[in-house]
Amino acid sequence: MRKAARTALWAILCTWMAGWASGVLAAQPAGTAGQLDLAAYRGKVVYVDFWASWCGPCRQSFPWMNSMHRQYGRDGLVILAVNLDQVRADADGFLKKYPAEFAIHFDPAGQLAQSFKVRGMPTSVLLDRDGKTLLVHEGFRSKDPPELEASIRKALH
Repeated sequence: MRKAARTALWAILCTWMAGWASGVLAAQPAGTAGQLDLAAYRGKVVYVDFWASWCGPCRQSFPWMNSMHRQYGRDGLVILAVNLDQVRADADGFLKKYPAEFAIHFDPAGQLAQSFKVRGMPTSVLLDRDGKTLLVHEGFRSKDPPELEASIRKALH
């Protein structure tokens, strides 16, 4: 992974952790900067999912990500879904139909997605406990969950 992409991801993760720690994650606007001691974040496996409200496969991936969050969150899995809609109301409408039990970050300018060269929705990136990329996966099909879950389990253990 390019250094710029890693730096951008850590900035997003810092924002997420600052929101999580203060209990106001859902209310944080895109681009809100937060303070975080990254030492407190080390050791987590992070599944970053880029999505948009118009994405058909995202309707299938959200229930699956909720399941992964419930099943592996206590083991150190963090799921961060990065929304790329330019209109926040579109994302909010999607989330009413497909609620997320995991962290959501809004990136209407698509800066993080651009740094990861995201070409399709959804695109997921699995990072190990040291922040290294283990997997980049584009799309979400009915055959994908077993392979994705196996990658998560392997990263956690």
